[in-house]
Amino acid sequence: MPTNPDPREQGPKPPFPDQKQTHPGTVKRLDPPADHGEDSYVGTGRLLGQAAIITGADSGIGRATAIAFAKEGADIVLSYLPEEEADALDVSVVIHQTGRKAIRHPGDIGSLEYAKSLVAIAMKEFGRLDIVVNNAGFQMTHDSIEEIPAEEFEHTFRTNVFGTFFLTQAALPKMEAGASIISTTSIQAFEPGEQLVAYAATKAAIANMTKSLAKLAGKQGVRVNAVAPGPVWTPLIPSTMPAEKVKSFGENTLFKRPAQPIELAKVFVVLASGEASYVSGEIYGATGGRTPL
Repeated sequence: MPTNPDPREQGPKPPFPDQKQTHPGTVKRLDPPADHGEDSYVGTGRLLGQAAIITGADSGIGRATAIAFAKEGADIVLSYLPEEEADALDVSVVIHQTGRKAIRHPGDIGSLEYAKSLVAIAMKEFGRLDIVVNNAGFQMTHDSIEEIPAEEFEHTFRTNVFGTFFLTQAALPKMEAGASIISTTSIQAFEPGEQLVAYAATKAAIANMTKSLAKLAGKQGVRVNAVAPGPVWTPLIPSTMPAEKVKSFGENTLFKRPAQPIELAKVFVVLASGEASYVSGEIYGATGGRTPL
């Protein structure tokens, strides 16, 4: 009789090799490589015929979620920064190989006009919008509050919080009953680290906004939830964190490793699907056992 896999052995463990990337980073230089589900994820048709917008879709959780959604039968509008085009192109190739459509549309999610354009493209290309994944995020680490430039603090909020608000505001009027909005918050919203003052605050804001948006969207039958990851092995790590943190990344979880992006994508699939028909206003933790949310 088959058994579930040992959660301690589902991905590489630290110590990780020395590596440094410039922000926003690329999956091509991650060592060891991350699992985004290209080969490991098998769909079962849970999102057949649906259309989604996913921000931060070039790498990490967004990339894995886009691939998983496509393997479940959804067409995707991929949102990412222009400098992430090479990684986004790879994602679109994988999606097309599943037989689904992938529309690449780079831009800055901190712009209201760009957020509106994502929705317009989804409606033009697919004629519907069933799922929005607010996943794009920016972070930088600092040892003291004096080190945080005002411009960086503002940019962190504009990307993480304003971007989530702008896209949700543009999308919700186009979404019908049964649709779903899912945002990426973080364990940092509930257990903030001293090196991530700005980032942690934005993730707390997203968690709070999820609760209020669920009440608003529920009036039209749209569900709103969020996923709160713990450590996940993505290009954001070597491109924004000190070398010693990268080397030991994920060691402080029960499983002594960071999550692979596809492990988080599976949670997004469930929340987007009819399996979560009675779930709204919730924050789903996937932290490797680090903390209850």
